[in-house]
Amino acid sequence: QVQLVESGGGLVQAGGSLRLSCAASGTIFSINAMGWYRQAPGKQRELVASVTSSSSTNYAVAVKGRFTISMDNAKNTVYLQMNSLKPEDTAVYYCNAGIRRRSFLRTDNYWGQGTQVTVSS
Repeated sequence: QVQLVESGGGLVQAGGSLRLSCAASGTIFSINAMGWYRQAPGKQRELVASVTSSSSTNYAVAVKGRFTISMDNAKNTVYLQMNSLKPEDTAVYYCNAGIRRRSFLRTDNYWGQGTQVTVSS
């Protein structure tokens, strides 16, 4: 079994910063990529940023230049540093990972439970 545990959400004023963490644990052979998605009330879940095990990154246009994603392969942990936060960044942020539990198994998609980020104006 695999678990993704997120931490670091909270309430911050506009212009402030937060750092989200997500640690994967359990039976893990390899992690192909990890990422962060977010879902605001009444909206669809959207990709915020992703990073591969070779450190290739991808960002949503809305966060490019403000957010930085990184992954510690040794700790199976992904981080999202969020700077210059805006009220429109308010959402539940979900961690996502493509994980292969055994060498002979396919890569499966896993989700964390979500962490609330609220940015006040």
